[in-house]
Amino acid sequence: MTIWFVSRHPGAVAWAQRQGIAVDRQLAHLDPQQVAAGDTVIGTLPINLAAEVCARGARYYHLTLRLPPALRGTELDADQLEQLGACIEAYLVERRSP
Repeated sequence: MTIWFVSRHPGAVAWAQRQGIAVDRQLAHLDPQQVAAGDTVIGTLPINLAAEVCARGARYYHLTLRLPPALRGTELDADQLEQLGACIEAYLVERRSP
């Protein structure tokens, strides 16, 4: 069982390390085909990829951040993420037909 941390943002990686989140693999982009049942994926995946992770029997934890509009599109460091109340929240995402 592998713990994946998926982020292309250095501040998010540093924040996770500060939180003591143990990871086996840290990468900027995830190929869901690499994920196995029982794995844990932590990150900010697009909804379709999160659904694929869950469909493969893995757990998905989202790095949640309530970002003010003025900070959108900026690179945040670990201190800013802490100040903004970043946290990890579990989600079960399922693809459904309309």
